[in-house]
Amino acid sequence: MKLVRRVLATTAAAAACIAVAVTTTYASEAPAPSTAAAGVSADRPPHPVEDFAYPDAARIQTELGIVLKRGDGHIVLADCASATGLMEVYSRTKGKICFRVTGKTGHLSVEIPAVYGMKGDATHEADVTLTAEGSRQNVTVAANEWKGVGEAADPERRDHVLVEISVS
Repeated sequence: MKLVRRVLATTAAAAACIAVAVTTTYASEAPAPSTAAAGVSADRPPHPVEDFAYPDAARIQTELGIVLKRGDGHIVLADCASATGLMEVYSRTKGKICFRVTGKTGHLSVEIPAVYGMKGDATHEADVTLTAEGSRQNVTVAANEWKGVGEAADPERRDHVLVEISVS
């Protein structure tokens, strides 16, 4: 009689384990409900998508008159008095604008008008792109080097807009 009870108990336990395994497998293989046709559920926020837009760009444009478009977050606007060794951009209309490089490499798309000079930060070489009346000027600024760019490097002395900064 003990043997029969053990066999029945073992069989019942095995059947329960199989039922759980089948249920779990079916649940994990079942297709997720589609939100494409119905839209995103009101009780769940949409998935975030990184667009690399510069945070608070509208306020900065209003206050400083420069456009910070997009970047990887490794070149950020900085208060020029906050530290030494910052990257400095010189504009006839906007004055001195500083950037802090926070990584080994970085990229930032900007619009800073009337640029005539730059100083590289203490540790990074910067590749900058400026535009003037349809022409492009690509310049490399060594670490801690001051260099005339834009208007200062143009024989025609045209206004140049700084449009891109990359560091390595």
